[in-house]
Amino acid sequence: MIHRRWPLWIALTTIVACVSPAAAQAPMQITPPATRQAPTAPTPPRPAPPAAAPRTKQPAAARSTAPPQPRVDMTINPQAAIAGQAPDLAYGAFQRGHYLAALAFATRRVDERGDPKAMTLLGELYSKGLGVPLDDTKAVQWYKQAAERGEPAAMYALAALRFAGRGGPQDRAEAARLLAAAAKLGYPPASYDLGLLYLAGEQFPQDVTRAAELFRVAADAGYADAQFALAGLYRDGNGVPENKREATRLVAAAAQADHVDAMVEYAIALFNGAGTTKDEGAAVALFVKAARRGSAIAQNRLARILTVGKGVPADPVEAVKWHLVAKITGNNDPYLDDFMKKQPPDVREAAQKAADRWLFDLAAASRS
Repeated sequence: MIHRRWPLWIALTTIVACVSPAAAQAPMQITPPATRQAPTAPTPPRPAPPAAAPRTKQPAAARSTAPPQPRVDMTINPQAAIAGQAPDLAYGAFQRGHYLAALAFATRRVDERGDPKAMTLLGELYSKGLGVPLDDTKAVQWYKQAAERGEPAAMYALAALRFAGRGGPQDRAEAARLLAAAAKLGYPPASYDLGLLYLAGEQFPQDVTRAAELFRVAADAGYADAQFALAGLYRDGNGVPENKREATRLVAAAAQADHVDAMVEYAIALFNGAGTTKDEGAAVALFVKAARRGSAIAQNRLARILTVGKGVPADPVEAVKWHLVAKITGNNDPYLDDFMKKQPPDVREAAQKAADRWLFDLAAASRS
């Protein structure tokens, strides 16, 4: 099934109190962002942004920009094989990158059974140009046939093309209708994106309470973006009663699902003991994970922690390395600039080499 995410680009503006040498022994407080900004309505797809853009933490859902291309969950269901059913060869081939084989298997399933999931997969192949020339018109045709047969993933993918004006004229009203239909069939990403439309007041009158209801449906199904968005609403008492503990619980759930922004926010909560038991070690582990995933906010917070050693031993080389990496994406920090200047040349040199190596590896991974 197609499972595409419209990430909430919520930039975190957390302010970590500057730690002077005299204050280094005092408890270090990481202050969570104060405000969030409502998202704008979904806009046409654009090239995928960097892995973790800096975000200012703003309520509920932040501004939602363009939806990235759909991705398909191609996992073969082992229970089907146990029950004696044929495994999904088309989706299995897609998962392994064997797109021509996926095309052949899916086409056969359509011809023999009129299978809407196979139609959805064909739409995916044509919308991405995988194994076939990119053809939005054919993608729309396949998604439409699958949607007419009640396949919610196809409705969702077709909504993205209608929002973007791909394979036909842009039709935001039709896109919203398709999202509503997919959400009614219990498709979590559609419930989340429909919630964004209600939150922004586009296509529908603004209704934060309705947005919260839709986020809740998707959050209860384990959809991390919705968990993160709903957490912001609970934090601010927007559309739901204010409930900091519920907000933290939802952020923790999203962080556990590898939502990078949620990792950062939950790490802040753990570090400060806000809405959860204070655990500096666990907070640092999450900052490290998010930093490695490209979050400039996590890189900056980790660098500050490493200057003083809270929850982890102080490490000036690693502190300066992460500061240099965070600065690449514009996350400047006068305190860390000053800390770096005070380090001996060998520390600065080692940190620069480590930062260059990390950035080189990141660039290599993005090209592969």
